[in-house]
Amino acid sequence: MFDDLRELYQEVIFDHNRNPRNFRIIEQADRTVEGFNPLCGDRLTLYLTLTGDVITDASFQGSGCAISTASVSLMTDIVKGKTITDAERLFKQFHEMTTGKEEHINLEALGKLAVLAGVREYPARVKCATLAWHTLDAALKNEAQAISTE
Repeated sequence: MFDDLRELYQEVIFDHNRNPRNFRIIEQADRTVEGFNPLCGDRLTLYLTLTGDVITDASFQGSGCAISTASVSLMTDIVKGKTITDAERLFKQFHEMTTGKEEHINLEALGKLAVLAGVREYPARVKCATLAWHTLDAALKNEAQAISTE
């Protein structure tokens, strides 16, 4: 089972790194926040469009390692159509999953995001995977200040 998850992890990471989803600027975004991971050099700008409390569009621009790019690509796909409250809940679940603070995360409930669970075994990579999510958290709170993983 673990080997299957590792293989899926590699496939999803490579796919989203080579063909990132939502890699574009939203000119009239309601929320725009920059994120930076000085340890790895990952840098991104996240764009969100909201209708009421629903995220109707999400995109990003930037550059980073394969894990960072795959994480933000997956995240922008998954949060579309979610309410701010649902996206905040996803942030907490993803953060708990990747930092290892919670041992009993329902990986099925996280869908494709579950493939990133393995980063908790590599502490230096956790910041790569969570950069997009901390940037999303700031955007959901309507904080304009740039986010750093340090």
